[in-house]
Amino acid sequence: MEDIKFSLNQTPISTILAWVESGAIAIPEIQRPFVWISWQVRDLMDSLYQGYPVGYIITWQNPDVKLKDGSTSQGKRILIDGQQRITALRAAISGLNVVDKKYKKRRIAISFNPLTEEFRTRTSSTERGKEWISDIAEVMVNGYDTLTFVDEYVARTPGTTRQEINSRLNRLIQIKNKQIGEIQLSPSLDINIVNEIFVRINASGVNLSNADFAMSKIAVYEKDPGDEMGMRLRKFIDYFAHLSAAPDQFKDIAQNDTEFAKTDYFAKIAWLKNETDDLYDPTYNDIIRVVGLTQFARGKLGDVVSLLSGRNFETRQDEKEIADLSFQKLEKGLYQFTNENKFKQFVQNILRGSGYDEPNMLIARNAVNYAYAMYLRLLDIGENHADANSLVRRLLAISLMTGRHSGGFETQFEQDIKRIQSAGDMAKFIATLEEQELSDVFWNSTLVDEFDKPTTNNPFWHMFIAAQNKLLKQSFLSKNNIARDLATDDIHHIFPKNYLVKHGYDKSIYNRIANFVHLRNDINISVSDLAPREYLGDILSGGNNHHSDIVNEAEMINNFEDNAIPKILLQAEVDDYDEFLRQRQVLMAEMVREYYKTL
Repeated sequence: MEDIKFSLNQTPISTILAWVESGAIAIPEIQRPFVWISWQVRDLMDSLYQGYPVGYIITWQNPDVKLKDGSTSQGKRILIDGQQRITALRAAISGLNVVDKKYKKRRIAISFNPLTEEFRTRTSSTERGKEWISDIAEVMVNGYDTLTFVDEYVARTPGTTRQEINSRLNRLIQIKNKQIGEIQLSPSLDINIVNEIFVRINASGVNLSNADFAMSKIAVYEKDPGDEMGMRLRKFIDYFAHLSAAPDQFKDIAQNDTEFAKTDYFAKIAWLKNETDDLYDPTYNDIIRVVGLTQFARGKLGDVVSLLSGRNFETRQDEKEIADLSFQKLEKGLYQFTNENKFKQFVQNILRGSGYDEPNMLIARNAVNYAYAMYLRLLDIGENHADANSLVRRLLAISLMTGRHSGGFETQFEQDIKRIQSAGDMAKFIATLEEQELSDVFWNSTLVDEFDKPTTNNPFWHMFIAAQNKLLKQSFLSKNNIARDLATDDIHHIFPKNYLVKHGYDKSIYNRIANFVHLRNDINISVSDLAPREYLGDILSGGNNHHSDIVNEAEMINNFEDNAIPKILLQAEVDDYDEFLRQRQVLMAEMVREYYKTL
């Protein structure tokens, strides 16, 4: 017989709101920015008033947790789907604030006109209009004096009757007793199945992920009843991620979450208020992944969630002692991740030290998280700082070049971090990877072929730019502008796009990586649609208007070397394009190899 995976109930709105108020059901999203627009709240109220269906909510009763003395503690119910609707109901019916995208608390008040039975978001006109109830939350409180309201409303609104207004007022108040469908997932469901349900259900709405489910699990943890330790840890994660991207909102958070602002967690991330470096602005997903590796040696977020739930993988039961220990590790990992010195040293010594200067160069976020996790692990086991910097820079490069960050990366990352137990282990690991992955075949063939791809949204292109940055190479056709000084979007075609289009080449051909170069925009404009031999000849003739400061062929050849460009370009026309690409791919791979040796 198939196990029952869920039950379907009809639950009054007032009951659901009471659950939230009492803490019987956890809705972590209440503490995060509310994404609905005010008119969506208005439409929800109107649908309930009209008796239209408004969807359902999905809850999951956390499995009971075994305590040290052998007794059990009942798990708290978590809202899996319906966070925005319940937050909207709390705002409109209970009159509670929502948190906006700047983490400011504000009201979304809904007005109701008993004459026309119309709902509106509260405005100055609904506040002044005598026919409006400016805030329906005021009439929703238990014991509200409806008789007095009806008498006063009829008196100030000619043409109305007590019976009509009383009927509509009661219909409005009855909204809170309307029933919403509740799908309750079985507490016996494996946590990985619940996680998958969570992700699938939310895929059609707000884009939620495994990390969101992990954040929900973190938020409901209590070491001792009512201590809300999990919610504070969740805010620790959330606010660090938010302030990394928007440090100017530090004061807003401090003013609007005064209780959290008093905690040591908030003090530990206060340094972000003055942080202007945006090279690595981690999301909460990034933070949980890094901590999952450093503290639990787990790459899969589902496994991290299981441990935070107290899962004993041998008995297949959840135990409070394991949960408590796991949250201690989580807290330690968060302190480590958010440490100002460690974070800044990683960004400066590893990322910038590898030549990555702009966020859009770091398109492989998994590889960056992996590198940070390994960096923290090395510091934790006492590796020499200078050695740690070099080792992690090389590991990041290997990961990007060999694709360790893609595919089944979670299992790969787990295996890797478990290898690093003491100082010296990483050096041995890197040596093994270099022997296995970075053979002459890789440098002379595999890597060469990667530069034949028709897109610069590619880790190999960004690594080539990082190599130019690290090696302090000049930008194309300039001897006084190093490539590092140009923005990453200052890239242009060596064989001009329109020149190739005119000769029948399509996008997949003229956009090959090997046809791109860092080039000042003013020089690119003057190059126009000329063949390389023409615009290079004009520059060397001295009578050009190409804004280049190169004056002779020797300087030109030196500049070619800085940009991994073959000499064939000097006399190149359209028939030379394919051969130019082949030669340049080889030179680009050689520069990346030279770069790797400096890391």
